[in-house]
Amino acid sequence: MKAVPLVHAQKVLLPPLHIKLGLMKTFVKNLDRNGAAFQYLAEKFREISEATLKEGIFIGPQIRQLIKETDFSSRLASVELGAWNSFVEVVHNFLGNQKSDDCGNLVRQMIRNFQALGCRMSIKLHFLDSHLSYFPANLGAYIEEQGERFHQDIASMEKRYQGRWNVSMMTDYRWSLKRSNTTVDHRRKSLRKPFKAC
Repeated sequence: MKAVPLVHAQKVLLPPLHIKLGLMKTFVKNLDRNGAAFQYLAEKFREISEATLKEGIFIGPQIRQLIKETDFSSRLASVELGAWNSFVEVVHNFLGNQKSDDCGNLVRQMIRNFQALGCRMSIKLHFLDSHLSYFPANLGAYIEEQGERFHQDIASMEKRYQGRWNVSMMTDYRWSLKRSNTTVDHRRKSLRKPFKAC
């Protein structure tokens, strides 16, 4: 007997920012550590630790900054440049506000270029490859802002807790979201009923 899924596959949507971050991570992890491009990243983003850089963990504004620059792409080897250019094409023509008519070919070309670079098939690459038709035409328009805000908030929380694990960190983040909601009354209310004299 076939099980009925709790959520239809068409309703599962991986946010474009997370796809972009995952693709960037996959790309950077496969760069030559002694190459000019990797050294450029280390110089450009000095606030990133060496371990974070090796893992390819970047945030949205850093990726946008790299996409705009020509210095980074000029330091890439030919295979790396092919993967980078196809990544940029997918970001602009699929993960942004407008979905190109040719997005299927762009994604397939990016996957081929990532394979040539030596990248493994990640869940995000697989999701793009096999579920491309599930993505709406204006994907970036309504999800990018929420994802970007989440990453900025988490980055500030990580700085506050200085990389130490603390059970209060997530609670602190949730309260900051609640405080930022202006439509909710935030006064504390006692759960106990006051004593009334008869």
